Amino acid sequence: MKKTASIVVLALMAASAFAQGKFTWIAATSDDPDKLLPGVDPSKVTGTVVTAGSSTVYPVSEAMVSMFKEDGFTGQITIDSIGSGAGFERFAKAGETDIANASVAISATQVEWAKAIGRTPIEFRIGTDALAVVVSKKNTFLKDITQAELKLAFSTATYWSDVRPSWPKKEIKRFSPGTDSGTFSYFVEHLFKKDKAPLLGAKNLQLSEDDNVLVRGVADDIYAIGYFGFAYYMENKDKLTVLSVDGIAANAANVDAGTYPLARPIFLYSDAKIMNDKPQVAAFIAYYLTYAAEALKEVGYFPAPAAETRKAKQAWLAAVKGRY
Repeated sequence: MKKTASIVVLALMAASAFAQGKFTWIAATSDDPDKLLPGVDPSKVTGTVVTAGSSTVYPVSEAMVSMFKEDGFTGQITIDSIGSGAGFERFAKAGETDIANASVAISATQVEWAKAIGRTPIEFRIGTDALAVVVSKKNTFLKDITQAELKLAFSTATYWSDVRPSWPKKEIKRFSPGTDSGTFSYFVEHLFKKDKAPLLGAKNLQLSEDDNVLVRGVADDIYAIGYFGFAYYMENKDKLTVLSVDGIAANAANVDAGTYPLARPIFLYSDAKIMNDKPQVAAFIAYYLTYAAEALKEVGYFPAPAAETRKAKQAWLAAVKGRY
């Protein structure tokens, strides 16, 4: 998947740049359609990049790493899928990672953690995820659900008939991402106004940070319901049905129009000092922001609004100001 650089020619003198401590990985041209970012030649990038966080962002980052390596990168990039909360702890509290992947915005508390270890988190919006509410393909009675019904289904209702009288009097089996997941946090914030007690107190609830566990649990039980990032539905749509929410289907058109009620932004976070001390991190993020739309499409997510994409690229430029 070699990228054909096509837009902006940057006048760079490699020897002079090296002597001044500037990055040496900048390519001669850039594919960035906004004409903001310099090009990156992955074959000239070395070193390690350590990332961890959201299971929702994981498939996008996995696709980006594959593209980066295909384009010549021979270093090492690790991606741990441990949930947004755990990812922020590793990045902002322990200082163990270069990049945090997140499906929820960083909190004020987490920013304070970072400041305490000398880091200032920089937010890069990389796309939009539609949260998929799913049931088994074997389920024939559930095609759509309202937000009010969804709240009942994940809290006080025991039987499906408690949610909608025409549905069967069968116990609801619930599958949810774990409490460290940004998907869990988003779901609780959106439906339960940040009060996780109703969901955590529900009967027949299985929590897991591994979305594949949730997929299997829902697919194998006709009376189960679950939710997770849209990419995992796309990977398993042969055995899952995605529900419309408030009569609005989870698809690209409705996400772009802003009408699908369970869509949320997804992010990377890093720090200017990290990006300047480890130019391979800056290079990977620049590459990520340039080709994110390609990876998002591959895994079934949706691009960020153009204004948000430009904002992320401008944040990258500010972080490495004068270094390319």
